Amino acid sequence: MFHFDNSYARLPDRFYASVYPEPVDGPKLIKFNEALAEELGIELDPSDPDRPDPDRLAATLAGNVVPQGAMPLAMAYAGHQFGNFVPQLGDGRAILLGEVVDASGVRRDIQLKGAGPTPFSRRGDGRAALGPVLREYIVSEAMFALGIPATRALAAVATGEQVFRETVEQGAVFVRVAASHVRVGTFQFFAARGDTDGIRALADYVIDRHYPELKAAENCYAALLKAVAFRQAELIARWLGVGFVHGVMNTDNMTISGETIDFGPCAFLDEYHQMKVFSSIDHGGRYAYRNQPGIGQWNIARLAECLLPVIDEDQDKAVDVANAVLKEFGERFQAEWIKVFRAKIGLVTKADGDGELIQSLLSVMQDEEADFTLVFRGLSDTAQGRDEPFLKQFGDPAKAAEWLSSWRERLALETEADLGRADAMRAVNPAIIPRNHRIQEAISAANYGDFSFFERLLAALEKPYEERPEFADYMTPPTMDERVTRTFCGT
Repeated sequence: MFHFDNSYARLPDRFYASVYPEPVDGPKLIKFNEALAEELGIELDPSDPDRPDPDRLAATLAGNVVPQGAMPLAMAYAGHQFGNFVPQLGDGRAILLGEVVDASGVRRDIQLKGAGPTPFSRRGDGRAALGPVLREYIVSEAMFALGIPATRALAAVATGEQVFRETVEQGAVFVRVAASHVRVGTFQFFAARGDTDGIRALADYVIDRHYPELKAAENCYAALLKAVAFRQAELIARWLGVGFVHGVMNTDNMTISGETIDFGPCAFLDEYHQMKVFSSIDHGGRYAYRNQPGIGQWNIARLAECLLPVIDEDQDKAVDVANAVLKEFGERFQAEWIKVFRAKIGLVTKADGDGELIQSLLSVMQDEEADFTLVFRGLSDTAQGRDEPFLKQFGDPAKAAEWLSSWRERLALETEADLGRADAMRAVNPAIIPRNHRIQEAISAANYGDFSFFERLLAALEKPYEERPEFADYMTPPTMDERVTRTFCGT
């Protein structure tokens, strides 16, 4: 089934703990991503007599059957959680089953999330509830369809057991695929122990796996810090472009590969507000929509602290290198942010004042509590002379109309003809996002055994930039009583 080649398991023992999944009573397959399975080289040919039946597939993906070649392990890492450093976290409810090399030659992790306790569980049960598993499946596949780097969903499996959180919930396992699960917190684990050899070994591993072009750099570790910083700057700019709020940007939730990971208390904006927070545990707004770039830079600073001993033996020189990268992070983010939003408002060329034009639109949107997704989608229609879809998103259309006048003046400076502008805007402004109330609707129905809402939502999100009549209801914002204002972590 899987063709494993497990490089992380070949690292020194202190990088992980070997651990097998704990079997569950009644695994049942909820959803299996056959398209992704094919991409990963997982053999499921219907004519193959060795093709696993659904029950065996469920048993494998839940961890009851460990496939040949797997080397299950829980990764060690530390992390800053809401600014507070915890020297040992690690995979407390996730087990890295192994690695495969996909059809494009890219190495990918296969991880079971909710497969039982590990040495890092810290008195936890190591299990996952059905709701968070479905949320992560939905949002990770939505991010992929939106074109944003993210971990992927290979499967969701019901365990047939109960888990105990605030209430009794149904148990499930999420099968996650990632470029790797190395995080900023993985480096922090070794830095907290003064283990410079461990930092160097991990950095060399990351360069080999994710940034092989850096081997030729004059200082490959300084180059690694810059490469990771730039990927994160680009990623966060793309988050902001679709109104995504990660919700828990702890350093242990920030990958070195540049993928979005850990869709716990995440959410997408309905009405725009720059300080919007959804996470039930983010009481101070640390990870609010607007704060995400600053937190990204803060996380890169923590990575820089870890890498200082290998960047240069002279600490002052190493600090100078790190500070230069942190400055470049801010510059790179600003460049990527304005690039994303220029495309969203139909600009191809660059001009002074573009940033102010974009910010003025966002200010009007916030004042009017306008829907983030529908405003930009409506502006795509405005590019074809139909103002009504845009203007109707605002309680006071006069303010929006005034902005449109400024926008049209800016369009007059474009060297590109209007032909094709609307289509280009629709290609970057989604019609459908995984709105919070729709995710909750799917989870609530699934808790009663009805997965039809889950399946239909996934189908709608497969082509987020298309307006398909059969999914028109997913393009409308929630009513006041449908709004979901708080989301929760799955632990």
